[in-house]
Amino acid sequence: MIMKRFVGVLVVTGAALLLPGAAAYAADKAQQPSPKVGKPLHEAQEDIKAKKYAEALGKIKEAQGVDKKTPYDEHVINDMLAFVLIKTNDLPGAAKAMEAEIDDGMTPAGEVPQKIKALAEIHYQLKNYDKSIEFGNRAIKGGFADEGIKTIVGQSYYLKGDFKATQKYEDNLVDQEVKAGETPKNEQLMLLYSACQKANDDACTEKALEKMVTYYPKPESWAQLLFNVRRQVSGNEANLMETYRLMFDTDVLKDPGDYSEMAGLCLDGGSPGEAQKVLQRGLDRNAFNDQRTKDRAQRMLEAAKKRAASDQGALAKLEQEANGAATGDKNAAVGRAYLGYEQYDKAIDQLQKALSKGVSKDEPRDRLLLGVAQLKGGHKDDAIKTFKSVKGDPALERLAGLWVLHSKSA
Repeated sequence: MIMKRFVGVLVVTGAALLLPGAAAYAADKAQQPSPKVGKPLHEAQEDIKAKKYAEALGKIKEAQGVDKKTPYDEHVINDMLAFVLIKTNDLPGAAKAMEAEIDDGMTPAGEVPQKIKALAEIHYQLKNYDKSIEFGNRAIKGGFADEGIKTIVGQSYYLKGDFKATQKYEDNLVDQEVKAGETPKNEQLMLLYSACQKANDDACTEKALEKMVTYYPKPESWAQLLFNVRRQVSGNEANLMETYRLMFDTDVLKDPGDYSEMAGLCLDGGSPGEAQKVLQRGLDRNAFNDQRTKDRAQRMLEAAKKRAASDQGALAKLEQEANGAATGDKNAAVGRAYLGYEQYDKAIDQLQKALSKGVSKDEPRDRLLLGVAQLKGGHKDDAIKTFKSVKGDPALERLAGLWVLHSKSA
């Protein structure tokens, strides 16, 4: 499971807010609390300074009980009340007071962003996800949202079960970061991936995995992505072989059956050298977990070694014949063989000749393999251009695109 947990809950304290109280408003000669309200609020302010929050709350409630309060009285009361209720861990009451305060038109403009962000955090802790989304989006639209607020909004969509909204939000956030030249956060991509899975959206899931392997190319991400691709091409042995090649190169083969199947496809495709390499890795890593499968793999390895020794001796002659042929089919076969023996320059030469002459079939595959040979031979830029030129087979086009992603971290 790629996504194990979300980012931890943010802790909101009174320190997140400005110190409120009657004394804080004394410098404002234009507006003052009315005398009947000002007296208990001044006493509450002194209690707050002494951290006597229970006493302060009693004085604020006394002020609330005064008749004929002015709108400014209500504003000051709500401001102080929000602070004290946060300090006494009454988050629902604090949220109610703060919401009344920030929308009364009297909160100084410089304090509004801080209070909106605090409300997003409070509602998130209270699991009032609609409200945390509301205030988080206000912060985003206002241009003062930090990474924590952006995280809260995405997780709120997810935790309320709106996975489509989560996808849309996180996709947009990731796109903005990429356009700004930034690397998307790993947590954002994991949240997007999980939301796609929850929504049973296969196309979205694969796109999310592609983003994950682009920016955080971990084996488990590649495994999830390529196991999906393998399932899609299982009815076509040639395309299955190419999927296994990428799985082998990204080091996600684990199951003994995968090693055996890939080796068998290599042998059937005339690449015993590659079959030998695949089986040897499987044996070295103890992938064959019982004696029967281990013995079978060992027999396959010995057979691959014998075929490889025989084939390598004939390659020079086959290459000469291929170079003299009118079409490129023989060059392609020789190029594939050289690729299996890790003779990448010779593989590049033969595959380029095959494509320039023209091949009767498998042109997209030969072009894909040319890109693989170029990448393995240290010609990354040429490889990426070649991968991008693969056309004519949707499955191979997709694999070529994944090779491009792999090339960037190879």
